Amino acid sequence: MGAGVINKSGGGSSRRRRRGKSAAMSEINVTPFVDVMLVLLIIFMVAAPLMTVGVPVELPKTAANAMPTEQEEPLTITLTADGRLMIQNTETPGEELIPRLTAIAAERASNKVFLRADGAIPYERVAQVMGALNAGGFNSIGLVTDADGPALNGDGN
Repeated sequence: MGAGVINKSGGGSSRRRRRGKSAAMSEINVTPFVDVMLVLLIIFMVAAPLMTVGVPVELPKTAANAMPTEQEEPLTITLTADGRLMIQNTETPGEELIPRLTAIAAERASNKVFLRADGAIPYERVAQVMGALNAGGFNSIGLVTDADGPALNGDGN
């Protein structure tokens, strides 16, 4: 953002310019600012997808297709292999799950929730959490799995 000097001429042709009469240039060069902003935009576009999943879980593999995406960030409940219960990235005790879900459901436009459960978790525990999600106001529950699993189509896969 350099300031330069421009000559003020009183009009007329360039042959009659007077020397010595100059004023500071008052224009701002925005090109470096735009360059920095474009670099930051690219950095955030690359880094944003890496920040979505926070809790490591070994998901079961299925042949199900991916669900369509929505405008609102989906609410994710996670059951880890060691039995911890997480709402997004926040650990939540089991007795506080329904009150927290009720409060979250009151603030959200969608009643859709994604349940991520480690493959080592017993089905009974997953069913209990699904019941708590329903009691908390979330009626649309999507079970998150990894793709490329067995299809169970009679081929032994």
